[in-house]
Amino acid sequence: MRNSKLIVSPAVAVSAIVGVGAASAADLPVYTKAPPIVAPVYDWSGGYIGIEGGGGWGHSDQTDVRRTVADGHFSVSGGLFGGTLGYNWQTGPWVFGLEGDYSWSDISGQSNICGFGPPHPCGTKLESLGTFRGRIGHTVGAMGSWLLYGTGGLAVGDVHGWDSLFPASGSAFRAGWTVGAGVETSFAPHWTAKLEYLYVDLGKSHLFDVVPGVPETVSFRANIVRVGVNYSFSGPVVAKY
Repeated sequence: MRNSKLIVSPAVAVSAIVGVGAASAADLPVYTKAPPIVAPVYDWSGGYIGIEGGGGWGHSDQTDVRRTVADGHFSVSGGLFGGTLGYNWQTGPWVFGLEGDYSWSDISGQSNICGFGPPHPCGTKLESLGTFRGRIGHTVGAMGSWLLYGTGGLAVGDVHGWDSLFPASGSAFRAGWTVGAGVETSFAPHWTAKLEYLYVDLGKSHLFDVVPGVPETVSFRANIVRVGVNYSFSGPVVAKY
């Protein structure tokens, strides 16, 4: 018997290999591109309203026009409580804002040895304090929910001064300046808490005549430390891809 040979054409061989490869590929698992990682980030943009309170300490001088040095020279201290209204704009980690506040105040002091005539008491009291300030801050933390900021701008206050010699007293609503810094953080959706320091200088001006025809100027400077709670009207968290 003759030996027979199986002859396979090149076309048939290629078809067989392709078929086997296709079948093997069908058995492999299918991999898809993973979705992007979403990281929640606190959004500081938008308006807010809040309350704040704290205390202050500083210094006041009372000087009549005939003297080159103060005849009343004393420390002041006390508390204050009020409300806040503001708005923030955020660009990346930077936050820019405007903030206004107004507080009832009882920051006062006196001396028992004021110098015009025989030694006698005189004193000063800050009865209210308001500020209108710019804020520049930078967010920190994994979610950017901490804000470190500097602030400064206009300060206004109702300053009252008195002298018991005859007696005499007077008040004026005065304008000055303020500068400071603070830290603010989110503790719940839409809610933040802050700790803030301000240096306030309301200058000096004539408040009353210690005797008729003798004007008395009164200065006021103070360090203010206060805490506050704010409610934000914007969404507290945005998704970052």
